[in-house]
Amino acid sequence: MLRNPVMILAFSGWNDAGEAATGALDHLIAAWRNDSSEILPQLIADIDPEDFYDFQVNRPQIFTDETDSRKITWPTTEVYALVLPHLDHDLIIVKGVEPSMRWKTFTRELLDLADDCEVSMIVTMGSLLADIPHSRPIAVNITAANPKMAARLNVEISAYEGPTGILGVLHDGCLRRGIEAVSLWAPVPHYASNAPSPKASLALIHALEDFLTLSVPQDELALASDAWEVEIDNLAKNDSDVADYIKNLEESKDAADIPEISGEMIAKEFERYLRRRTQN
Repeated sequence: MLRNPVMILAFSGWNDAGEAATGALDHLIAAWRNDSSEILPQLIADIDPEDFYDFQVNRPQIFTDETDSRKITWPTTEVYALVLPHLDHDLIIVKGVEPSMRWKTFTRELLDLADDCEVSMIVTMGSLLADIPHSRPIAVNITAANPKMAARLNVEISAYEGPTGILGVLHDGCLRRGIEAVSLWAPVPHYASNAPSPKASLALIHALEDFLTLSVPQDELALASDAWEVEIDNLAKNDSDVADYIKNLEESKDAADIPEISGEMIAKEFERYLRRRTQN
């Protein structure tokens, strides 16, 4: 029996620039396993791909297993339960490929599962391309779908208008059912958008830690983030136009962030440090 679970979702495709959002969930699923603890994610459900995916768009993958047998994996959505006895709530992690069709039915099935598990809140993760420098902290935008929910959860109101992905449809479904839901979006530098994007994934993990007041083991992701940044630095050194462009982005970012860096960002980083000391 899960305790007051929070459901966290991310989908590859339109909502997942640089695979940063699904990369964050991959890390979340593996984090405690790599930390040599007894906390292991358990697969509790998956969605039949036949009903929701166009296999000419999202093709199944064929591979050879350890017995040299040929097998096929199908695009789908998997649901994991993660029991966290040291926290006030457990996690349900939903990771998949954005469906090709029947989004209303797909959303209804996921939210029915959330109701069955008595989920207390839904958190979606996404990533998008943006004009930001790779060398500065990545600021994650946390929003809710309407003013009342935003006020209750102490987040911003989403002001986005335009085409949406499955995450937008899920938030509409949450609103209709009265399920509290927030959306975490991380920007990915458009000039360094090849997957993976570990720095953006790490920013999403940090935002999740701050919002849910938890601590996630992240040594491997932090190392990958540092290596990624060094790699982009080295690429920029070989292209003066790119280097000049990044310098302009850095100057704009620094000018905008001076008030926040002096207060809120330092406080959040110190809070994370204290949480990790307490939970380790």
